[in-house]
Amino acid sequence: MSEPNSFDQPLGLAGWLTRGFITSPLTPLVILAALAMGLIALVSLPREEEPQISVPLVDIHIRASGLRAEDAVQLVTEPMENIVKAIDDVEHVYSQTRDDAAMVTARFEVGTSADTAILRVHEKVRANMDRIPVGIPEPLIVGRGINDVAIVTLTLSGKPGHEVSSYDLSRIARALRGELTKIENVGLTYLTGEAQEAIRVAPDPEKLALYGVTLQQLAGKVGAANRAFSTGRVRDAGQQIDLVAGQTLTDPAEIAGLLLTTRDGRPVYVGDVADIEFVPDMSAQYATNVTRTEGGELHRAPAVTLALAKRAGANAVVVAEEILHKVHSLEGELIPETVALSVTRDYGETANEKANELLFHLGLATISIIGLVWLSIGWRESIVVAVVIPMTILLTLFAAWIMGYTLNRVSLFALIFSIGILVDDAIVVIENIARHWQLDRAKNKVTAAIEAVAEVGNPTIVATLTVVAALLPMLFVSGLMGPYMSPIPANASAAMIFSFFVAVMVTPWLMVKVAGKQTAGHHEEGEGGLGRLYRRVATPILATKTRSWIFLLVTIVLSFGSLGLLYTKDVTVKLLPFDNKSELSVVVDLPEGSSVEATDTAVQRVAHVAMDLPEVIETQTHAGTAAPFNFNGLVRHYFDRRGQTVADIQVN
Repeated sequence: MSEPNSFDQPLGLAGWLTRGFITSPLTPLVILAALAMGLIALVSLPREEEPQISVPLVDIHIRASGLRAEDAVQLVTEPMENIVKAIDDVEHVYSQTRDDAAMVTARFEVGTSADTAILRVHEKVRANMDRIPVGIPEPLIVGRGINDVAIVTLTLSGKPGHEVSSYDLSRIARALRGELTKIENVGLTYLTGEAQEAIRVAPDPEKLALYGVTLQQLAGKVGAANRAFSTGRVRDAGQQIDLVAGQTLTDPAEIAGLLLTTRDGRPVYVGDVADIEFVPDMSAQYATNVTRTEGGELHRAPAVTLALAKRAGANAVVVAEEILHKVHSLEGELIPETVALSVTRDYGETANEKANELLFHLGLATISIIGLVWLSIGWRESIVVAVVIPMTILLTLFAAWIMGYTLNRVSLFALIFSIGILVDDAIVVIENIARHWQLDRAKNKVTAAIEAVAEVGNPTIVATLTVVAALLPMLFVSGLMGPYMSPIPANASAAMIFSFFVAVMVTPWLMVKVAGKQTAGHHEEGEGGLGRLYRRVATPILATKTRSWIFLLVTIVLSFGSLGLLYTKDVTVKLLPFDNKSELSVVVDLPEGSSVEATDTAVQRVAHVAMDLPEVIETQTHAGTAAPFNFNGLVRHYFDRRGQTVADIQVN
């Protein structure tokens, strides 16, 4: 099966590529290398639920002590807004102003580097501090981004029959956070519902008057005593000792024993004029976990939630698995038997489930195409397709890895979307090679295969470029949808380009090796089963002009009639399928002036209604504070929701 040097027609690009690879010993190595690179990419690609969108948000917190909200707007907020608006790539500026404080948020254009955004805000604000009134301290600048969204949240609460306080839960959660932050690629961590313990000094007005002590004296004495500072070093006998004066106060007895003054020759201590006690929780908030016991009764217990995010570029599935493995190893040791731990959010598990489901559908689509080729062309040709499609898909995954994309439902949707198109090039080449072999059985099969590819090469190139040209404009969509949908044009275009090169370089080699000795059966018979079926259906329709016009009109009516289903909304138009989320958030705002107890009562009623649904496993309520935020909460700044009238309910 040696290849002759002359051909009946110009080869073109496709023909020259086929000529170079159809008998080359490097072709099987190319196949193996492509499969190896694709499998490496499949294992290495970070798996995420959604595409990562860079939407840098920079918060500027300004303390304006002594200014009412109306004055702070004019003196602080508006000048800061004007400063921020002048920064490059700032798309929107938001502000919140209240008594004694203001916050200005700069939202940058999608795709802007988070580090660049924070640096620009720092430089611009510091360069224009003279436009802020004297006495206003330097603002606190905090950057926010997609990587601040927690991928795992762990809720600690007391088991039924065991009362565990918020203070004890907070101590356990802090220790647990210290252990989990040691895991590689764990990013931002924070606690919600955390108890804020303190030592409270409650002055007695009568005793203050009796001993002639003012509140200022009392506060000044406690504040001055609660400090420690270095006073120097002492060197003696070859040793160096650091000297520290004072100490921080850690016990109510230490505060009670502080000397305030003397009265009638008798010392007056802080304990003589005030009640000092340790308060395990000073926060004006309620965080609870509502579950159902084995008996079917609702169980409400104080709760503390630990939220953990991942670092940029890390694999959410791997990080989440490592976190949960570490947590399970600490149960019974750091986490006592009386404390229940619930995984209330696991984006790693959901991302892995969706990726595996889409990969399954991708494999199902591949098998369907292979089966169709088997029925329509032949089983040998179906073997060629069985190699070509996985090879093209794996090369596309490798390209996605190189381009920095992740394995998410949008990128996999792009592969499923393009699999029906990318197989066209291979099928056209396979069919034409088989046809050429049947036209001239005496002709050298390698020569016939090269001429067959050259014959359809230019149309195949044009068809491939046409599909790429139709998809690429999606890369230039602006706003949030641009980077969200960018995996579709990038991956689908890469798949089309790879499909062309695989079709003209690998497919002819496979055809010679697999189907070179015997061609497909339907070519031998002159017309296959599908051809006979088509002839049987088309002949009566095309027999007369009247039947042809009737068929055409029926086709037009059905085509345009199907569009009416969109108008009647019997068919819902949606680019991606509805997402099956395992959690939802309910945001509650009570009228101004409501107490935090009233807010907690309201959200408990909502939680009880939610628990009546059979799909709901548990709910977490947060009154006076915010629940762990998701991407929507990041953009809407739900993490800044604090106060006695606000609440969140997390339903799982």
